[in-house]
Amino acid sequence: MEECISVFDMLKIGVGPSSSHTLGPWRAAERFLAECREESILNQAIRVKVDLYGSLSLTGKGHATDLAIVLGLSGQDPETIPIADIDGIVQSVKTSKKINLGNEIQVDFNFENDIVFNRNFLPFHANGLTFTLFTHDKEFSETYYSIGGGFVVKEERTNAKKKLEIKCAFPYPIQKADELLEFCKKENKSISEIVYENEKSMRSEEEINYELMRIWDTMLECIYIGCHSEGILPGGLNVRRRAFDMHEGLKGTIPYSNPQEWLETIRKTEVKFRQILKWVSCFALAVNEVNAALGRVVTAPTNGSAGVIPSVLMYYLVIENHEAGEKEIKQFLLVAGEIGSIFKKGATISAAMGGCQAEIGVSSAMAAAALCELMGGTPAQVTMAAEIAMEHHLGMTCDPIGGLVQIPCIERNTMGAIKAINAAELALETDANNAKVPLDKVINTMWETAKDMNSKYKETSEGGLAVGVNLADC
Repeated sequence: MEECISVFDMLKIGVGPSSSHTLGPWRAAERFLAECREESILNQAIRVKVDLYGSLSLTGKGHATDLAIVLGLSGQDPETIPIADIDGIVQSVKTSKKINLGNEIQVDFNFENDIVFNRNFLPFHANGLTFTLFTHDKEFSETYYSIGGGFVVKEERTNAKKKLEIKCAFPYPIQKADELLEFCKKENKSISEIVYENEKSMRSEEEINYELMRIWDTMLECIYIGCHSEGILPGGLNVRRRAFDMHEGLKGTIPYSNPQEWLETIRKTEVKFRQILKWVSCFALAVNEVNAALGRVVTAPTNGSAGVIPSVLMYYLVIENHEAGEKEIKQFLLVAGEIGSIFKKGATISAAMGGCQAEIGVSSAMAAAALCELMGGTPAQVTMAAEIAMEHHLGMTCDPIGGLVQIPCIERNTMGAIKAINAAELALETDANNAKVPLDKVINTMWETAKDMNSKYKETSEGGLAVGVNLADC
């Protein structure tokens, strides 16, 4: 069987600022606790230590990796933890030098000594971390790798047991874009219809519909919070939130009291070209400012690129089609998730492996494809839209200043969103039979580019803007 990646694997609800450096380590901590329980060793613990390697170490503090690990070890879940509780939980651990593992047993824990930042890279992946639990007479260790988008694996996942965990039986197993197009042609279905049939092999229709709308509601709330929050982002760069000011200049005078009412008021505002650019940029800025402030976002496919897909979908809802609702939202998310999964299978969605082309580039391709289908594009035009979007992100480096998901990350989401809209329009005006670069070719090119890219441009903050501009300049 082929590897099957669900839409809900690509679009996960979590906490910022990074899917690979925050959400992944958080999930790894949860997984380690589960394995300690399986070994009947958790209730014997007297101490726990975590070693971070490679990119997780080099940009870990800027990405709140240490905080995520503490929250995960404390038994908190990133989907449900009240955002307002995060600081209190972390400060309690720092002050007491104790951590309540899985909300079951309190053990010694010192932030300074028990989270170790190792600069060396483990051979399997750039984002490695090892948990060690100590009892009075033994140690238990496990190593995990955060491979992007909140996905966590072990190196030995290729054994029989692990194969069963990551494989399933989709009626339309897809590894490449060409296979997806072939299924669309054979079954006379759109891409979203093919993806929906695959999802139905894993979940009920009611669950699929509920989860898709839960993802969108989280995205919309995130945009709303970002547009209504002002101030300085945490981390030391003194980055001022811009979505609030931009929104103040764009919004109308109609009152509203919740995100859905707000969406309806935007539909009544002026929509000249400049306003459209500003609205799309405002939506993207809003999401990634929330992400930078350790707010709740949807990985799409990562936290650092979380603003592209919601801003393009919001563009469709408030600018292109005022009659659009749940049907179009679900269709958009299904297409976006599938395109993201093809990139993950054929290349990477991890900036630590591929630079920012693997994050903003992939998110732009996902959004372009989804928008193209909503605008009436054929399956071939949809994959062309994804190809165009990625083609113009090839080689983009990941060089966050101070290891924070702020500069240039937040602005890059606005650019990825605008490129996605442009890519969709270009594809819609093109006969797909005349395409010179298939999506599979550009995915392969992205992966080859990633492998050739110097490691200092892969989320290590050791090159590019990260060294060209330092904290003192900010």
